[in-house]
Amino acid sequence: MPTYDIAIIGGGIVGLATAYRLTQQYPDRSVVVLEKENEVAAHQTGHNSGVIHSGVFYEPGSLKAENCRDGKRALVAFCDEYEVDYEMCGKVVVATDEREIPELNRIQEKGVANRVQCSRIGPDELNDREPHTDGVAALHVPEAGIVDYPGVAQALAEVVTDHGHTVRTGAAVVDLHPEPTRVTVETTAGDIEARHVVNCAGLYADRIAEMSGQENLDVQIVPFRGEYYELVPERRDLCRHLIYPVPDPNFPFLGVHFTRMVDGRVECGPSAVLAFAREGYRLTDIHWPELREIMTYPGFQKLAARHWQKGLRELLQSMSKAVYLRAARHLIPEIQMDDLVTARAGVRAQALHPDGSLEDDFLIMETDRAVNVINAASPAATSALNIGSLIVHDHLTDRLDRTTVSAAQD
Repeated sequence: MPTYDIAIIGGGIVGLATAYRLTQQYPDRSVVVLEKENEVAAHQTGHNSGVIHSGVFYEPGSLKAENCRDGKRALVAFCDEYEVDYEMCGKVVVATDEREIPELNRIQEKGVANRVQCSRIGPDELNDREPHTDGVAALHVPEAGIVDYPGVAQALAEVVTDHGHTVRTGAAVVDLHPEPTRVTVETTAGDIEARHVVNCAGLYADRIAEMSGQENLDVQIVPFRGEYYELVPERRDLCRHLIYPVPDPNFPFLGVHFTRMVDGRVECGPSAVLAFAREGYRLTDIHWPELREIMTYPGFQKLAARHWQKGLRELLQSMSKAVYLRAARHLIPEIQMDDLVTARAGVRAQALHPDGSLEDDFLIMETDRAVNVINAASPAATSALNIGSLIVHDHLTDRLDRTTVSAAQD
């Protein structure tokens, strides 16, 4: 049975960034990344908006705020070194109504507290930057950008393997068997042993955490599908860079926005609707045991009771292009039905507490043999390299150093 120092479960950008940071700090330790699909970045990493987030939306002092700011710098440096496409094009957060100004003020305050470069602009400068967007005021954030996240993930995987470590695809984890000095990991591609496991399983992070013996796990992953439309090529000039609405402070998602991708496409989205399966990329994708688990979870029942009106609007938006168009026109009034064509969808893994509150920060928990990354929603892709450093420095260094001491004594 193959034996490794560290087994990382999940070949998304967070798992691969953790493997990369491990191989930098501990080049002589053996690392394996286990990915259940036949390629890396198959789920959240390959289905997100492609935005390099600035950190302007996050609570000061939170893991999201700290890791987004530092992770962005590390991401840009990595892209420069390994020639991954990106552009720091900036974004505008647009208030289309005077009633949105107080929330725009709060966002700016967060940005200043998080040391993000941002400035208030009026309708004239907004029109100069985004001529097809109407607003009474906006926040200009030059530090936001766009990037090829699957390209980043592939580059990370290549660096890890080039340094003699292993990325095993087609290796779904079936179970974990923690022992005093190691963990046996059962996978569909054969069993392995590892001294420690790092769980970066995204949509199944809570399941893997349970397998690891994690106690006090008072969250469950609930999947939310984000559906996108794309501007037809001849209408891509409606959006120059990134255009965001002022988000509803009572709802945990940023709302429909426009994003110019690194390949020139312009996407509109995403919506935020409950997925009927953890990997439910279409409205018709239903996994009945997973849906039953969601619907019977007290946390989801309380969340639904609190936000049922917003949830219903999002569902209608998912089912009706005309309703989606109204949301898009909030930012670009002249957009027409024929300007939009259906694009891809993504599924966000969101940790939800039993009281119905969404975990709003990154959440990392530990057992004797496992480090469980339970909640790593947006901006986890932007923050991934810094999250990887955090996992190595704060959660693995003592474990690996103890192992070195034990080996020397033996």
